[in-house]
This record gives sequence, C-alpha cells and structure tokens, in this order.
Amino acid sequence: MTDASAAVWRKSSYSNAQGGECVEVADGFPGIVPVRDSKRSGGPVLVFGAEAWRSFISAAVWHKSSYSNSQGGDCVEVADGFPGLVPVRDSKRPEGPVLVFGATAWQAFVAQLAE
Repeated sequence: MTDASAAVWRKSSYSNAQGGECVEVADGFPGIVPVRDSKRSGGPVLVFGAEAWRSFISAAVWHKSSYSNSQGGDCVEVADGFPGLVPVRDSKRPEGPVLVFGATAWQAFVAQLAE
C-alpha cells in the first residue's frame, strides 16, 4: 500500500468550491501515480502504474502549434476528442503536466490572441 499522506497534490482546473467532479494527481512517487477525488481529500487513493497512467494520458491526439519547432519554440499542444474540454501541454515537455480548460474559455482566449 502506498502512503500518500505527505503527497503534494495537483488539482484539476475544474476543481472548485462548488464541488466540481474532478481529480487530483500527486507527483514525486517513482513508478506510480496516485490519484484521488478532489472533493474527498481524505478519501481513498487510486494508484496507477506510471506506464498505465502515461498510456491513459497519451490516448489523446495532440496537435502542435504551428510555432513549435526543433529549436525549442515556446509553444503548446492541444488535444482533440474531449467534448467541452481542451487539454493543453507544453510542446517541449510532452511528458509534463496537462492543463484542462473549458472549451468556451479556450475559444475566448484564442480569439483574444487573434486580435
């Protein structure tokens, strides 16, 4: 059994004071990824093997920004196939964390960039 009592948890961007149905992930556990319900911080923790978690996360189809290049351009990747959500990650660190935005918020952000 994994002791996650001292874990530092990252909340989903959808976790909020209204009890959004979201998860938290803990970093710093070699070979495993602890996951819990953000509404029940004292509740049970699911533990995934790191490879199983990577497979789950990598199931997304990622699209690089047209500004991403081999010289390390400061760009992002966006994933398709998540109705109402837009997962975003750093194109230089595809194994790193993923931010998830609501599709409406993302569309407003992109529209502002285009102005």
